[in-house]
Amino acid sequence: MRVAIVGQQDFGKAVLEAFLARNDAVAAVFCAPEKEGARPDSLKTAALEKGLPVHQFKSLRDPEATRVMKKADADIGIMAFVLQFAPQEFVNIPKHGTIQYHPSLLPKYRGPSSINWPIIRGDTETGLTIFRPSDGLDEGAVIFQKRTPIGPDDTLGSVYFDRLFPLGVQAMLEAADLVVAGKHTETVQDESQATYEGWCRTAEARIDWAKPLDHVYNLIRGCNPAPGAWTTINGKRLQIFDCRKVVFRRFADVPGKVGEVTDITNQSFSVTSQGGLIEVLRARLDEGKKLSGGDLAQAGGITSGAVLGG
Repeated sequence: MRVAIVGQQDFGKAVLEAFLARNDAVAAVFCAPEKEGARPDSLKTAALEKGLPVHQFKSLRDPEATRVMKKADADIGIMAFVLQFAPQEFVNIPKHGTIQYHPSLLPKYRGPSSINWPIIRGDTETGLTIFRPSDGLDEGAVIFQKRTPIGPDDTLGSVYFDRLFPLGVQAMLEAADLVVAGKHTETVQDESQATYEGWCRTAEARIDWAKPLDHVYNLIRGCNPAPGAWTTINGKRLQIFDCRKVVFRRFADVPGKVGEVTDITNQSFSVTSQGGLIEVLRARLDEGKKLSGGDLAQAGGITSGAVLGG
């Protein structure tokens, strides 16, 4: 088939390479312009290396974007990790329209940080959706979905890179084949089940040690590796990545007070939360490197009795 790829970064690159690997023709590649000083988009770089036409529009509403898409004469448009708004007059141009990837089980977790939030909320399942892009945010008709469990110790990194990324690439191929063959179904999303979550950024990633242990643990793993859950110590920002939770049967047995560093070993240091401890295995202080908890405590002068987040 003849496809037009709209996307960016590593997921867009992987989708491009998957279509090329089975000898589909890529008629055009659209990706957002890089911000000043940013490294080149990996999708753009891969497409240029393969001699493919690459187009970077500040807005896909640009009439020139419409003209380029028409000229591409694609059988189907493939939207793989797209943060730009794509109007209907653009996505409807390919012969069989356009399909889009979203890493959640729509209509739940519409929005840009849809992988972080199910983990932060303590969900035990997530997935991906291939759907028709509409003028609403992640509101179009669903073509199909794939599900994957969220284990109790999964992180953003393990859920995305180990499962949603490879599953998503394969799903784009499967959905494109179904749509072009006219064998797909389209199911309108149930708006009564819809949820929207905004960005999970620095403000949302701040740790409140007074929250229950599971809340703190889920926040840390849902922000690992990005944006990185964080707290403060001595006026410096401390980001926590890998960790373990230590549960106590009785609250009375939990050592220390909320936010207090209660134990330091060669490998880690532990911080008290409501109902247990967070054992910090990997962290970063200010703009330093990621270190093991034990090495960071030593290098950063973190001692037992220090209180985080004050």
